Amino acid sequence: MIKTKILSNGVRLIIVPAKNSKIVTVLALVGIGSKYENKKNNGISHFLEHMYFKGTKTRPNPKSVAETMDKIGGVYNAFTSDEYTGYYAKVASPHFEKALDWVSDIFLNSKIPESEMEKEKDVIIEEINMIKDHPMNYINTIWTSLLYGDQPAGWDIAGTKETVTSLNRKDLVNYMKNGYVGSNTVICISGDFGKSNNVEELVNKYFSNISKKECISKLPVIEHQKSPQMIVEKRKTDQAHICLGVRAYDMFHPQRYTLSVLATILGKMMSSRLFIKIREEMGLAYYINTDYESSTDTGYLVTQVGVDNKKAVTAVSEILKEYKKISSKKVPLDELNKARENIKGKLAISLESTDAKASFYGINYLLKKETPTIEEMFREIDSVTAEDVLSVSKDIFKPEKLNLAVIGLVSKNEFKNILKL
Repeated sequence: MIKTKILSNGVRLIIVPAKNSKIVTVLALVGIGSKYENKKNNGISHFLEHMYFKGTKTRPNPKSVAETMDKIGGVYNAFTSDEYTGYYAKVASPHFEKALDWVSDIFLNSKIPESEMEKEKDVIIEEINMIKDHPMNYINTIWTSLLYGDQPAGWDIAGTKETVTSLNRKDLVNYMKNGYVGSNTVICISGDFGKSNNVEELVNKYFSNISKKECISKLPVIEHQKSPQMIVEKRKTDQAHICLGVRAYDMFHPQRYTLSVLATILGKMMSSRLFIKIREEMGLAYYINTDYESSTDTGYLVTQVGVDNKKAVTAVSEILKEYKKISSKKVPLDELNKARENIKGKLAISLESTDAKASFYGINYLLKKETPTIEEMFREIDSVTAEDVLSVSKDIFKPEKLNLAVIGLVSKNEFKNILKL
């Protein structure tokens, strides 16, 4: 049974037991990410995440930080998104308290050494270079830039080479003090806790000195699209990498589950409409998929595909045909049932491991202040009807909501006449 508790210091604790796993994951989440940044400090959330592994008061250097987990075979890492940052350790159950100590130490006691900062700037710049050198990944950065433009939601989470280079220790420390506070933190413990009978007491112990001040807030995302939008980055590639999609709903919208079903029918299965059409029937692409992504204040549905540069226009045209088809006629019941069962099956499989459970339930608790059970989500998925899919499709698949991002040896002129449904 999932348990939640708000501790006296404002930290939200969520416990997800799994007595038969023999593994436990400790995850510390803070509700701050790139949407909380400004033009000058873009990339600071991600930079701070890197610096948390550079030394604490008791573990004074990167090696000692890493060795604590390496000595017990722990799996550990961190991640940054637009709305949250997380730090976790996954260990055998007897090492639960050591993992809790380690996560709390880097979360609360990192020294942010200036000497390490200068070296880490080069590391992050190489990370930016790496992503840009892989157009299949970089197209997603181009896509969000197209959707949201020159505001935090449209900026790269890693920042730019210029902003990363300009950051100093004072910037990071101030940002940390104003964001890493109790009321903005969720601790998720998932798995088997070994002989530790009172998890709440231990979390209170290790996170006792977290700040109680108010957290900084983010500006609302501005969306005002009135016509189809397009961005093309001309680059010498063997493939044109394409993102084609529409603005949709945020994570609180009552039709969010319908959007998941819609995306699955279109392109999240090997028997989905777009996979069958684009890959199996036409042989245009090796990979094609459709996803629905949402945050607290934004959402979109997007199809991503990689095709021969000379076939990019054809691929876009065929995807648009499927968008039009699904917004014109109700999906058959057997196809609807297949999509619903596919989503439920994948959800169940994705929550097998303790770290997956920690991330899933922890992020839900952080952003939505709720912890839906898998049974509750199954009921929501099963309640989606063919009428719902048709209604949502009609709402989102409109010319004024269309967006197209392309990287490859193509030009804008090739697509101008087809960006309409």
